Amino acid sequence: MTATTQDQDDQAHDDLAYNVFAKSCPSRGTLEHVTGRWGGLTLGALYEGSLRFNELRRRVDGVSEKMLSQTLHALERDGLVHREAQPTNPPRVDYELTPLGRQVTERLLALIHCVEGAMDDVLAARARYDETRGAL
Repeated sequence: MTATTQDQDDQAHDDLAYNVFAKSCPSRGTLEHVTGRWGGLTLGALYEGSLRFNELRRRVDGVSEKMLSQTLHALERDGLVHREAQPTNPPRVDYELTPLGRQVTERLLALIHCVEGAMDDVLAARARYDETRGAL
């Protein structure tokens, strides 16, 4: 990147109303919700369509009921997930991405696919590291 391009990037970043690198910026919390283990997996699972709580829990293998509930509350509060409660007996609750949630998840899925596609290289790098430094 040239100095001019870097200056333009810095200027564009300075023009933003929020700065995730500032500790008091509210965007930091949202970034944490999106990129945390359960948030990222939950958003990715919902990209395929609306799911009920237990369907989502089965899709996001390993998440506890408590963690999924907390994750969904945070994502709903951030405006990324919509919760729809049906007045049936027993109650039916569906979760789906909001338009903002879809926009964020599309970018997140690009990162997920990049990581998945690079796993052979990652595993080879780990093996090289472990050979020279010893397994941790």
